[in-house]
Amino acid sequence: MSTVSRRPALTPRQLTRTDERLSFVYLERCTVHRDANAITAQDAEGTTHIPSATIGTLLLGPGTRVTHQAMSVLGETGAAVCWVGEHGVRYYASGRALSRSSALMEAQARQWANPRSRLAVARAMYRLRFPDEDPAGLTRHELLGREGRRVKEGRRVKDCYRAQAARTGVSWRGRRYVPGDFTSGDPVNQAITAAAQCMYGIAHAVVTSLGCSPALGFVHSGHELSFVLDIADLYKTEIGIPVAFDVAAQDEEDVGSRTRRALRDRINETSLLNRCVDDIKRLLMPETAGPSAPDRDRDVVTLQSDHGHQVASGVNYDGPDEDYGDELW
Repeated sequence: MSTVSRRPALTPRQLTRTDERLSFVYLERCTVHRDANAITAQDAEGTTHIPSATIGTLLLGPGTRVTHQAMSVLGETGAAVCWVGEHGVRYYASGRALSRSSALMEAQARQWANPRSRLAVARAMYRLRFPDEDPAGLTRHELLGREGRRVKEGRRVKDCYRAQAARTGVSWRGRRYVPGDFTSGDPVNQAITAAAQCMYGIAHAVVTSLGCSPALGFVHSGHELSFVLDIADLYKTEIGIPVAFDVAAQDEEDVGSRTRRALRDRINETSLLNRCVDDIKRLLMPETAGPSAPDRDRDVVTLQSDHGHQVASGVNYDGPDEDYGDELW
């Protein structure tokens, strides 16, 4: 086995696209190591090999140990890594972006920096969440009013809770969640919390894999994960909450792990990763989204010139053209 430092870096063409990856893989009570470009999970029953480039998010549950080499290959292939506690799921780290292009990040920054375009993206997000309503012309305050005075517990979300409770027959007494105390809620609230945290982890993995900034949100703001919360909320009432009520209706035992497994299955069934990628691209770059969009995932470095033009790097622009090659330094 060659040393890690001698392996050439993977190019964008060698990496599995975000929308073709497994949504997440959950491991617990094992040692995670590296074998070539795969990770291994070793426990009392043996060793399992998992191709690292096929993982969207790796959830490390209680009792897991991970080696430096395993984290190295996960970072190289752009997989997100979450440490999962028994009382919920928290996102702690991620690999580098799968995309080598800064096009989406720059588009996100432009849309965010202009108050008008920032509001336009917020309206587009509302339209994705509630396609039966037209938010055109609404101010930010009016958008919040459509959901309720409190963003996280808005009227539309409350209506969703009540509808799912009626559908599944689960007793519903309102959203009850104490940060840091997963067991304080009843089974359905535990399921909702587990589903929400998983959705945040998946959204974070997609956002970072596309090279976007997790912090530049269009609905949420002031937090390092504002854009992640924006994206995760797009699918809350359609996928996350219904799955949570389905799990709670089946059994009150082991709600957290069963919710994660059910959510993983629903994500695969609905091709949510593919949809999430497309939605982000349409929100940030609506003029270039779609099957005929140009390939922007090129491993190319350019220089900024005047009037928004970009020119090739590695060229001396102070005199006669002199090619310095493709190296940055």
